[in-house]
Parts: sequence; structure tokens; C-alpha cells
Amino acid sequence: MLFPPNEVIAVILAGGYGTRIKHLLNGVPKPMVSIAGRPFVEWVVRYLKTQGITKAIISTGYLAEVIEQHFQTHPVDGIQIICCRENTPLGTAGGFLNAVHHSEDVPNIWLVVNGDSLVFANLALLSNHFYDKKNSGVIVGLSVNDASRYGSLVCNQFGELENFAEKCTGAGIISVGVYLLKNSLLQEFPDTLPLSFENEVFPLFLSKHFSIQVAITDAAFLDIGTPESLAQAESFILQNLDKFESAY
Repeated sequence: MLFPPNEVIAVILAGGYGTRIKHLLNGVPKPMVSIAGRPFVEWVVRYLKTQGITKAIISTGYLAEVIEQHFQTHPVDGIQIICCRENTPLGTAGGFLNAVHHSEDVPNIWLVVNGDSLVFANLALLSNHFYDKKNSGVIVGLSVNDASRYGSLVCNQFGELENFAEKCTGAGIISVGVYLLKNSLLQEFPDTLPLSFENEVFPLFLSKHFSIQVAITDAAFLDIGTPESLAQAESFILQNLDKFESAY
């Protein structure tokens, strides 16, 4: 199953500093670290293509020109890439809104992903949650044995988000940083900047009783934000090359 053409536009958040692994990046922004012969963010783009995404906006910040130059000189066939720079740090949700406001298209659904993490979930299948008109958004969750690095998502009996729990040891459902949001939800975002999805936007939505569905996946997931996880990235990509087949 793929996203219908022009139904969804992806926004890839790639504006962070990568503080925890900056000493390993050789002067490039974290999403541009070379993994299996390509920048990590290009693997993200190529996976989005397999899901039927035909347009993606990359929200850039730190060393934005490095990302911009790469996709100018190395376009990915079949998917349009636009880079949208934030001139000051805007936060995850602020970077997303900046990209949206620079888009000439208005899709029904916005897909938000991180440029430094990748999950091989069937993202198009998740849009089925929007057939239930009460749902305004979807967060992709992953069940893990140790949620201490990420914090946990707390859901009710219907799979709707109730709150974000603090980081604690033990099993839990973590967010993999993938969101599907109805375009109509954008008018509900706070006006303040910088703006965080986790700390401000989703708590506000919950206070307004919007239904945010947590779609739990068991797909392979990697976040390259620590030295330990960055060291796993090469084998993670090489072991999952079949997931990119339709992107070549």
C-alpha cells in the first residue's frame, strides 16, 4: 500500500546540531553523516519514496548549505526535494511550520519524520487511521524493553495518546518521531517560537481533547543520535537494503 499521489507531503526535520556525536561527524550536520555510501538523510528520503511520497521538504538549520548542495547535485529520481532553511533555531514544531509556510502545496496530510532516524514501518498504512474522522493525528510508537533513553507514550484503551511520560527504566512504547497530521490541525498550533512537538504542541492538543492515535509498529528502527547507535547505522542499512528496492 502506498500513499495516494499528492495526498501527503513529507517534512524531514534536519536542523539540529547533533551535539552528542558532533565529534564524530567530520564537520557535516548529523543527517549528512555517510552511511553505506550515502548521507543518512538520503536513506530517509529513499525510504519515503518507497511509501509513495513524491515531495519532501527538508527543514534545515545547522550547516544547511551542506544538505542543500547535496540534493542539488544528487537528486533522487521520483521524489521532489525542497530545502527550507531556518535562520534561527525554531524547535521541532517550529521548523515544521516554517517548512509548511514555504510550501506552495496544501496536502490533506503532513508526514513529519526526523532526518537522523529511520523506521521501516508501512507509513501509508497508518493513514488509515484518518478514515476515523475523530482522529486529528497519528504518532508512530514502538514497543521496547527499555524506554529510558526516549521516554514513553501513554495511551488509553482505544490507542489514543494520553500523555508523554518522563524517561524511566523498563519496558514502554516510545515515539519514533514520525507524525501524520491533518492539514486542518495546523491552525491549532501555538504562535510561540521556538516550538517543540513533544513539550508544547501535543500537550496543547491533548488539553483541547483532540484525538491523537498511537500506531504501534514492530518495524526495525534506528536513531543515530548517540555514538553507540551511530556505530550501528552501517549494518542497519546494509541488513535492510531490500526495504529500498523500489527506490532504485
